Parts: sequence; structure tokens; C-alpha cells
Amino acid sequence: MRLADFILRDMTRILTEWEAFAGTLVPAARRLDSLALRDHALQILQAVARDLSTPQTRHAQREKSMGRAPRLADAPETAAQTHALLRARHGFNINQMVGEYRALRASVLRLWIDACHPDLPDLDDMMRFNEAIDQAVAESVGLFDAQVEQARNLLLGMLGHDMRSPLQTIQATARFLAALNAGEKVSEAAARLIRSGARMNSLLDDLCDFNRTKLGLGINITPTRIDLAQVFGDAVDQLRAAHPAHRIEFAAHGDLLGVWDGLRLQQLLSNLVTNAVTYGAADAPVRVAVTGHDAEVRVAVWNSGPPIDPQTLGQIFDPLRRGQDPHNKNAPGLGLGLYIASEIAKAHHGSIAARSDAAGTEFELCLPRAA
Repeated sequence: MRLADFILRDMTRILTEWEAFAGTLVPAARRLDSLALRDHALQILQAVARDLSTPQTRHAQREKSMGRAPRLADAPETAAQTHALLRARHGFNINQMVGEYRALRASVLRLWIDACHPDLPDLDDMMRFNEAIDQAVAESVGLFDAQVEQARNLLLGMLGHDMRSPLQTIQATARFLAALNAGEKVSEAAARLIRSGARMNSLLDDLCDFNRTKLGLGINITPTRIDLAQVFGDAVDQLRAAHPAHRIEFAAHGDLLGVWDGLRLQQLLSNLVTNAVTYGAADAPVRVAVTGHDAEVRVAVWNSGPPIDPQTLGQIFDPLRRGQDPHNKNAPGLGLGLYIASEIAKAHHGSIAARSDAAGTEFELCLPRAA
């Protein structure tokens, strides 16, 4: 008996075994009825039977083995993808979902071989069936992973948003205590609270910006006509106050008027300079140079120090990566500063690049005059 015919003939028995196995996947399965436990199993098996009944060339088999199986133009999701989506929403983990396919594969082949006895099963059907199940697993895992990542990003976004209110209360209370002038100990404690609150607020900003990019929303900008000499000059003054032990030099040349988001570009420069202060030589200055050209403005941030190895340099704008701070082995941070700087540059239709050698490390930002 051909395997496609067997699947369609014995669908009820196969689905019963699927449901029995799915029911063992606790705790998620405890909340599901029979229909939910069999979720899209019928459609998955029907798709497998159709695939087995369709002639397949060697080229088509090779394409399928590489994950390039043809898709129906009018089907936004396959049955396997929809199954993965619902399993993720019902609280199954990825190992449990893959386990369903493993159990289905064993169940169908066992029942089919028993039904073929004493004849031998068709080996080509067996190979085609394994290909079809592997394809369904690949489709399910891809969408399951995307669904879990989206849920995680939404959770992080809500967490970052909800933490702002208590943080603002802490900062307001600390400023109130500082204003009371109630003695040196109280003033010092209030100052520590203010600094810690500012640091937490910066981390939340990074987290929320990262979250927007992972949700496909990009960095939000509000371009207006500004003078980068003034905008970056103000930012450098703030950075000097934040890092009094480091020398930060600033130079501006040429026409620096354009249409950009000033606050976002200050954030970008702050991330670059903070990175230079953190990883550069403590006894050498950090140099910021802004130069206006006809169609664009170039911003260079340079620091002295040991060169960055090529592998690290190639991944330096990747999110959630942190270098080893030579001055503070436990420096706080999420490893998002350079990633967010690159995303701000992209939002302005600009670019940012890094190069490093024995002479020092330089980040160069290129901004078109109109974001």
C-alpha cells in the first residue's frame, strides 16, 4: 500500500495517536481539549499526503532538502506554521513541538509498515515522507522562534515603559532631598540616588530603542533644521561634566546646518564618546571633529589605545555585545550603545563605520544634510 493512501485511509487512528502524545506535553497540554491537542494535525497530514502523491524530480528533491520547497502563492502560512503559532501561544516550548513531529513520524511509519505486512514498504515513499516531515518541522521551528522572539520583545517593551514611573518618583525624591540641604550625609546620599537614577534612565532608553528596532519599528526621529556645531558642542559640554577625569576635545569646521533630529544625534555622539572614554587610553584625549561638506556632514570620534582585533571590529555594531573594559571589569551596560548609534545613523539615512590600528580607534559618521 502506498503511504499517501494509507495516511488518508487511516487518518483517524493517526490523529488519535497524535492527540494521545500531545496530551503528555504538560503543563501546557492540561488546558487544552481534544480539538486543540489535534491542532492542524489533519491539515499537516493532508499536506504530507498531497506531497507524496505529487511527482518529484531529482532537482525538486534537492531544492527541498535545502529548504527551498515551493510555496502556494495564495497561502500566507502553511498548516505547520499555523500549528507552531498556536503552540507558542498556548505555552508549549520548542522541544515539545518538535517532539510532536518525532512522535508523528514514528507513529505513521510503524502503522504503515504493519499495514503493508507481509509486503515490504515502498522505500521511496519512506524517503519522501521523511522529507515532508522535515519540511514541516523547519516551517514550524521558524515561525515558533519568530513568535517567541516577538513576545519577548513586547514584554521587554512593556517592562521598560512600566519601570519609568517608579524611577521618576525615585529621581524626584532624590532631588527634593538634595534641595533640603539637610547635611552632608543626606546630600551625598541624594547625589548617589540622582546619579544612579540617571544611569537607570539611560539603560531604559537603550532598552526601549533596542526593542523598537527588534519589533521592526526602527529608531523614531523628529528632524528639524539645526546647527550641528551648537548641538554637538552642548553634548560635548555635558560629556565633559560626566567624565571630568578625561579630556574631550571638540572641533567644528564648515557649514553644519541641516535637517536632523538634534536630540537623537546628541544620543549618538554620547554613545560614541562614552565608548571611547571607556575603552581608550586614560591619559590620552578623546577627539571629536565635525566637518561640513557639500552634500553631507562627517563626524569623527577618535581615541588612543590598543587596536581592536578584526573579528571584534566586524561585530562591533551588533547588539548585546560588550568589550572588556580595561578600567572596570564590572562596568554596567547592556552592550547596546554602538548598535543604537548605528540605528540612529540609519534613521537619518546615514552610515557609521569603525577602523582601528596601532595609532588608535576612530568611528566616522556620515550624515546627508536632509534626514
